[in-house]
Amino acid sequence: MGVFAVVKRKSLIMVAVAVVCLAIIVAGSVLGTQKAVAEKRLPVYSVEDDNKIAITFDASWGAERTKGIVDCLSEKGVKATFFLTGIWINDYPLETIYIHEHGMEIGNHSHHHYNMGKMDKQKIQNEIVDVNRQIHYLTGVYPTVFRAPFGDYGNTLIETLDEMGMRCIQWDVDSLDWKGLSRDELYARIVIGVKGGSIILCHNNSEHILEALPKVLDDLTRAGYTFVTVSQLLEGKSGAIDREGKLHAK
Repeated sequence: MGVFAVVKRKSLIMVAVAVVCLAIIVAGSVLGTQKAVAEKRLPVYSVEDDNKIAITFDASWGAERTKGIVDCLSEKGVKATFFLTGIWINDYPLETIYIHEHGMEIGNHSHHHYNMGKMDKQKIQNEIVDVNRQIHYLTGVYPTVFRAPFGDYGNTLIETLDEMGMRCIQWDVDSLDWKGLSRDELYARIVIGVKGGSIILCHNNSEHILEALPKVLDDLTRAGYTFVTVSQLLEGKSGAIDREGKLHAK
């Protein structure tokens, strides 16, 4: 065999080896990506239920409409969940107590309202534990549900909450009330989007929430829905969370 043939053969072998190595690297990368996607943890966006729904109010700024919301809910015989930040509780302890004394559930919304999707475990715990203590100090009850600020979550957040015996709660109906939508726009966004097991996102101090809320509550009740707190909505739901974020009964 000539020198040229030997060199050519070695070159072909080297190319073949390089191709195999590249294929292994690509395959490993794909499998790693698939594994990461498969292991991504989801919070609860909704639950499997025929007629129960939960309306929720996030509070991290202002409070002038809070008592009005609580009074409206109470007058309609409706239970709701308020997710409160620690900085809000510091500013409005009397409103926090008012929410609790009127039979509403209080959930944890972090202390500072930071993005928490990429926080490490220690920072996450710091954001949650102190708020749990604040709520317990004012109400005698430790919260069991948590809502991530901006809806920004990650596996570390959900796993940390699991260890603390808490559930991470998102929503499947977004009122977008923080954008200053009109009463009719808020009403339409909420009512059209609701189905059995829905979790509705509102805010305690949005501009037109008090105008829209009575009709929302009345019409959804007439449509056969029953308003419950988030914790009540989760009761009896011990199944898996599917790819849409729906928590199933079994």
